[in-house]
Amino acid sequence: MADRRKKAAGHAIALLGLAWSLSVLAAGCRYSFTGGSVPPHLKTIAIPIIQDQSGFGDPRLKDQLTDQLVSLFRGDNTLQLADRANADAVLDAVVTRVSDDPLVVNPGELVSERRITVAVHVTLTDQKQRRKMWEKDFNQWGDYPSGGGPTQRDAGIQEAVKKLTEDILNETVAGW
Repeated sequence: MADRRKKAAGHAIALLGLAWSLSVLAAGCRYSFTGGSVPPHLKTIAIPIIQDQSGFGDPRLKDQLTDQLVSLFRGDNTLQLADRANADAVLDAVVTRVSDDPLVVNPGELVSERRITVAVHVTLTDQKQRRKMWEKDFNQWGDYPSGGGPTQRDAGIQEAVKKLTEDILNETVAGW
């Protein structure tokens, strides 16, 4: 009986020691388990028209990117859209590069599939605290069959735009 009490007391002391150790660690560590959310002081975001400095030559690209990004933020509903003057945060983006390269080359050097890659430089600025929150380059691609003309290429661009805007949204609302 005495042996059983000694074991129980030993376990109790071990548990108390473990609890004490965890409380010391928790007190010294300011880690939050609420990660992945926007800082609470940010409620609104402005998304100005994306600039295109790529030299790609398709004037629709910046509008496609802007429209898709606005649509995703509206659907996500984490941050409400606002104009630049009244927004808590501003998301500025610039298309820096667009490349259209062969992806699959068949015998006889015939290109059967192409990959269009779009690179965008994005900056998120906290206007309330007047500081840059993050700055990042995003690259995404879309594949399309060669020889299909502009319609097929547009499908490749749309695929790249969809991936890019999803990446930008995720970085903005969950990259904390």
